[in-house]
Amino acid sequence: MKKSVVPSNGPKPVGPYTPGIITGDFLYVSGQGARMPNGDIPPDFDTQVRNTIANVRSIVEAGGLSMADIVYGQFYLADMKNYAQLARLWEEAFPGGGPAHAVLGVARMPTETPTEFNAVVAKGAKSPHADVREAGGRLYFGGISGATPAIAMENLAKRAKAVGIDPGHFAFLNAYCSNGTTLAQLNEVYAPYFDAGNAPARASMLVDSLPPGVNVTLTGVAVRDLANRRVVRPRNMAPSRTASPGVWAGDTFYLSAKSGFIPGPHAGIYATSVEHQVRQTMRNLLDGLEETGIDFSHCVAANVYVDDLTEFSKMNGVYGSYFSAMPPTRTTVQAMKPVERKATADGKFPMLEQVSLVAWKG
Repeated sequence: MKKSVVPSNGPKPVGPYTPGIITGDFLYVSGQGARMPNGDIPPDFDTQVRNTIANVRSIVEAGGLSMADIVYGQFYLADMKNYAQLARLWEEAFPGGGPAHAVLGVARMPTETPTEFNAVVAKGAKSPHADVREAGGRLYFGGISGATPAIAMENLAKRAKAVGIDPGHFAFLNAYCSNGTTLAQLNEVYAPYFDAGNAPARASMLVDSLPPGVNVTLTGVAVRDLANRRVVRPRNMAPSRTASPGVWAGDTFYLSAKSGFIPGPHAGIYATSVEHQVRQTMRNLLDGLEETGIDFSHCVAANVYVDDLTEFSKMNGVYGSYFSAMPPTRTTVQAMKPVERKATADGKFPMLEQVSLVAWKG
């Protein structure tokens, strides 16, 4: 059974999510910001980072684990100029190097926190590489980066080979581009690494910034034994070389990020409000869940990317209606400045949100 983890000494959730959820050997931790328990955000960056990490620690320890058990995470910055300072504070918190992780610069985060950190935790993890952690038959890869898409993909293949697998073992990949590099440019070199219909599930997007000298960052999870990996594709989704709708990694199901698009003939996004787009997004995600015999009650973690965080409450109102007493852990960010909301000549509308999910069958 899933078990919720709610620490007594951390800031209260600001949306429909659970601070932590334990499933089998894993604990998933919602993205935590710099807020103190009273809701205040300290003015100096050092204290902001320490508070952010302390808020994660409160959930990890409430779940009966330690910071040394964190295997994977993403750290978000509102200002990438603080990257070197973050690296110093990271070493302070994790003297041995810490979990596999990526650092991403985003435009905004909820409650205007300047920092946010989410985590996956598992006891007894191994470290087959400096930035890869292995637990429960899965390998968690930290930020694999490059100045170009080709370099980033080459580095991904090299990192996989170094731990005894190849790119076909990945169940899920996050792909982030910045500084003028487009997702189309990434896909051009990304697709040949995977067979059609057998690519990892994926969340891909442009972000405000990446660490110095980096224009592409890839991060994600793979399985060592391919017998534990299975692709799931709803009938209304065509096979793709860049993203499978969903991939099982043992007892855990990774769903690609979906937006409010209508699949099939005349595919595209036509809804003009974030509420309507979220409803269609959740419908698209449910297609993937139902195709493999599960539903939203099995979800344990989510990433929500919104175009404009001023619509945070509108998004939450729709999103939260799909979950019961234990909504999945969640990280929410606004990756870039808001898009211009203008329909094309054929009625298609810009994407206002994306959601990716992790589910657990037990």
